[in-house]
Amino acid sequence: MSGATVLYDTPGPRARRRSRVLAVVFTVVFAAGAAGVALALGQKGQWAAQKWQPFLRGDIWTAQILPGLVGTLQAAALAAVLALAFGIVFGLARISAHWWIRLPAGAIVEFFRAIPLLLLIFFASYAPGALTGFAWNPTALQAVVFGLTMYNGSVLAEVVRAGINAIPKGQSEAGYAVGLRKGQLMRLVLVPQAITAMMPAIVSQLVVLLKDTALGTIIAYDNLASKISILQNLYTNAIPAAIVIACIYIPINLALGSAATGLERRSRRRRITTATAAGAGVEVQPEGTIETVADQG
Repeated sequence: MSGATVLYDTPGPRARRRSRVLAVVFTVVFAAGAAGVALALGQKGQWAAQKWQPFLRGDIWTAQILPGLVGTLQAAALAAVLALAFGIVFGLARISAHWWIRLPAGAIVEFFRAIPLLLLIFFASYAPGALTGFAWNPTALQAVVFGLTMYNGSVLAEVVRAGINAIPKGQSEAGYAVGLRKGQLMRLVLVPQAITAMMPAIVSQLVVLLKDTALGTIIAYDNLASKISILQNLYTNAIPAAIVIACIYIPINLALGSAATGLERRSRRRRITTATAAGAGVEVQPEGTIETVADQG
């Protein structure tokens, strides 16, 4: 179990051998494909020095790429917090025992899951002014955050619902047997156990959310992806610009996965420590009575 991660369980010997063979095959295929793409780009002149020289200048980074990175991270951070809150609230509402809570929550979640994110961002940007007749429209940041929140929050609501429903029913029955109320059962028993099961899907959706900030380009939101067209207009180097932007996205998404793995390991150590302390503090006497260590002192 020490080798388990938030994304998969520890494989056995046969699975490890199969994984090594597949890794070698995949590496060879990937290297051949990458070499073919690099050769094709070279034949089109995409590796020419003048197309890459702008990225060696500090003003390109300070005036173009870094502001785009700030815009991407700002929208992603705001939307991630709001989407997680939306997902938790509506995920719990979807498993409520009251139909007047469960049905409207389900309708809202299904509605926003069914609409493409691009349309949500577009409607959030232009619909308020068109429907109300006022000249006021949300800012590009507000429209992007709204679209990301409603779409990804609806997906996370389903993740929360599925994670809690995956807990064995015996856990709920045991909680009710010791006198816990529904809210206490959720907070103390079900949600802590569901976190590990939900973590891979939550991390994957947050990575999708971060990448979907690029869709804000449709309403001229300043983000990393919008810089590709700007650099293309300035230096006609769309392919090099796209490669550089992609290389910025990759470490950010990997950092999200690493942070999730660290949180999962910390949560696991905390549960083990709590269980060890609880076991050390209770001792069964020969007569069958239970006596705590503190009582013995």
